[in-house]
Amino acid sequence: MTISLGMITFDTTDAPGLAQWWARQTGGSVHADYGDEFVLVRPASGTGPILAFQQIADPTPGKNRVHLDLSAPDREAEVDRLLGDGATLVARHEEGGFPWAVLADPDGNQFCVAQASDEG
Repeated sequence: MTISLGMITFDTTDAPGLAQWWARQTGGSVHADYGDEFVLVRPASGTGPILAFQQIADPTPGKNRVHLDLSAPDREAEVDRLLGDGATLVARHEEGGFPWAVLADPDGNQFCVAQASDEG
């Protein structure tokens, strides 16, 4: 038996707002088929995981246990764009010649942005 990734779900106190923010970042579209309590962002390409935003009253405190690792052809331009749209810079790292930036979305969920490569 095998499993496949269907959705990545974020707990949030503002499901519609955070879904709109991630839709702008990924080029996806927002779908509130289940009301404002559970909002989806479907990828523009039709392939890849769906991002889901689940409305909760009390988010889990501390560092998030799951984060997204994203890549972009021009990492610095993408980091600047994300910062301009409400993300915050958490840290910059480099190990073995591989640099990446750790950012947080408006809800404080951390995610990483690295330079896209042809190596896969």
